Amino acid sequence: MDKFELNILGCGSALPTSRFNPTSQVVNFREKLFLIDCGEGSQLQMRLNKLKMNRLGHIFLSHLHGDHCFGLMGFISTLGLLDRTADLVIHAHPDAERIFRPQLDYFCADLPFKVIFDNISPQKHALIYEERSLKVYSIPLKHRVPTCGYLFEEEAKERHINKEMAIFYKVPLRYFIALKEGLDFTTEDGEVIPNSRLTREPEPARKYAFCSDTAPSNSIIPIIEGVDLLYHEATFAETEVNRAKTTMHSTASQAAEIALKAQVKKLLIGHYSARYRDLSVLLNEAKAIFPNTYLSDETSTIEI
Repeated sequence: MDKFELNILGCGSALPTSRFNPTSQVVNFREKLFLIDCGEGSQLQMRLNKLKMNRLGHIFLSHLHGDHCFGLMGFISTLGLLDRTADLVIHAHPDAERIFRPQLDYFCADLPFKVIFDNISPQKHALIYEERSLKVYSIPLKHRVPTCGYLFEEEAKERHINKEMAIFYKVPLRYFIALKEGLDFTTEDGEVIPNSRLTREPEPARKYAFCSDTAPSNSIIPIIEGVDLLYHEATFAETEVNRAKTTMHSTASQAAEIALKAQVKKLLIGHYSARYRDLSVLLNEAKAIFPNTYLSDETSTIEI
């Protein structure tokens, strides 16, 4: 199966600690790297994870709070020292270019590559990136500033040819493309051979959803329904539910409720408040509602 992995670089919230870095993740899809958010220290975490920075072509910023983007300038500056020549695309709220372009002009005037800002509307669920085998959609979230999550969706795969049956019915090679697309085959005698006899079902397309920072929002459920892996912020325990509401974050229980309603396969929680020395309180609250819940662990890699 083709590589589709999530690398956790940072899973803490706004207040820096010695235990957790600010939010940052890398999706590795067939050795192409996609960075989600870029908190301070992201470039160092990539090196610790032995991820090759020059394989990164796109950065997706969820929102413009510092713990999600203060590492961006250092990251880009380092790419300039690595003799990179390929364009770098940053998908973000339109204010991102207004904020970072003057800094790029001042600190990184001699970059050997172009930094391209792709302005997106966090309030809209939209396709924002597409290649032959992968699509990325925005997921509107509820936070104090315009914020969106991201859905990484593998393209549906073609059906598999049953070679023995294809030989038996003398299907010409030129017709294999049509079989993979689901068409039936008609023999020279006029007999229609159903596609299900000549092919097998492909592996299901895999999906990963990133949802941080956000208050619990039922509106995202149709977008993330059935994903293989959901990362949902769980900044607080239920004892701090009022603070979560005020700051427009989620508790671990609320994250689990979203996972349960969306019938996702696996829930990964993170964006931990610095107040929790023992994360088991968050994990236990989430698992009580959605048993297949796990804690984000920096430098860990999760197969999707």
